[in-house]
Amino acid sequence: MNNFSKIGFILATLGSSIGLGHIWRFPYMAGENGGSAFVILYLILSICIGVPMLLAEMLLGNKARSNPMDNYVVLKTFNSLPLNTAQNEPNSIDKDSHKSLMWLGLNAIAGPMILSFYAVVLGWIIYYLLFVSFHLPNNLHQAKAIFDEIKSHSLLYQTLCFGIIITLTAFIVARGIKRGIEQLNFILMPLLFLIFIGLLLYAMTLPEFNKAWHFMFAFQPHNISTKTILDSLGQVFFSLSLGVGTIAVYAASAQHNENLLKSALWVVISGIIVSIIAGLMIFTFIYHFQGQPSQGPGLLLVSLPLAFQTLGESGKIISVLFFIAILFAGITSTISMLEPCVSILRDKWAFSQAKASYVLSLGVFILGFLIILWANDEIALPSIFGKRLFDTIECITSSFLMPIGMLITLTFLGWGIKKSYVRHWTPYLGNILFEIWHKIICVIAPSVILIILLSQYIDVIELINSLLA
Repeated sequence: MNNFSKIGFILATLGSSIGLGHIWRFPYMAGENGGSAFVILYLILSICIGVPMLLAEMLLGNKARSNPMDNYVVLKTFNSLPLNTAQNEPNSIDKDSHKSLMWLGLNAIAGPMILSFYAVVLGWIIYYLLFVSFHLPNNLHQAKAIFDEIKSHSLLYQTLCFGIIITLTAFIVARGIKRGIEQLNFILMPLLFLIFIGLLLYAMTLPEFNKAWHFMFAFQPHNISTKTILDSLGQVFFSLSLGVGTIAVYAASAQHNENLLKSALWVVISGIIVSIIAGLMIFTFIYHFQGQPSQGPGLLLVSLPLAFQTLGESGKIISVLFFIAILFAGITSTISMLEPCVSILRDKWAFSQAKASYVLSLGVFILGFLIILWANDEIALPSIFGKRLFDTIECITSSFLMPIGMLITLTFLGWGIKKSYVRHWTPYLGNILFEIWHKIICVIAPSVILIILLSQYIDVIELINSLLA
């Protein structure tokens, strides 16, 4: 197996999480949830819950060194061996005794489902890169009109741009870990940070920056609601790519002696920094043009073109660079959504890396095309429980499949594997830190996830009853 270098593993994991989860989804979720209450809850939960869960999924993949369906089988087999037995060759062990556990890894199907709507958003980014960057809007009304046009009417443009994303994703994943995923992240992640820091410095020169800072960090307890708490927890899952097998697959290609705690902290803290930068600059530009932060998924694509327009001709150049950076950051996430299922087809059904990549991408393209059709106002397809297909798939994946996948991982490591083995596998954790982390993955994090799932189940039942009434 081709392994990541140490920095390659961190960059790949960071690329998986940092893409549109931090740059696109975080600002608009913060805007819809009143700003500071959501932001502060998200920051606390990312450190207290996100890091332990990320470490758990990394550990699962790094020790099993297999695909999402075989990870549980391999570690359960290790669990029955003497503690000091060499456990560095999982492919050589007998997997038949616990093969029923492989179905625990089927949650990896959430990756291609997320990719189907994620790539649609990246298709919008391509459209903005090619067309809007050279004809930037002059006011908020124009900016909203452009976004509404591409989202709801331009079927041909959307399908073409979406198809480009899927093709790029399949090509990169087909090249494998070293030649595809690692090389891409070495180039794109530093570029993204440089452009974002530059945009933040520009936003800081505007008088509305203080208002954006206040919106994000002036804590207002009255804005805390059940929805705010659940949305902030959902954002932790989405932004860290938890529960879909991505982190485990990447960790399987990391070094055997990788300090997974350091890697998890690097990923979470870097992601938080990008989220804060994205929120501050986007809300500054929104306020600068007399907009409102609660503009939903189009927040990124409405505010930034206006900011670039104020810079004159240089704004067009910056717009091109920015959307290229966003596009590349998004691509690092799309490849991570595809890789888990590719590894399953490769290991379980003897597909080549390339064949698995292209077959799965075809399925994703079909589902994504249906999402585009459902969003087109001129076709007017019926809603699904009051939602368009885009919103339905996002809800299913982020509110159900990702938490369920993480719950399975936590329950398996916390209760299905002997504590002495888990301790042996985490030498970089001190005794007190290990006990705290183990308690979190055994009790606290699963309890939080169950609360999320219960609340979402109640919401779905209420929605169905209201539609049937």
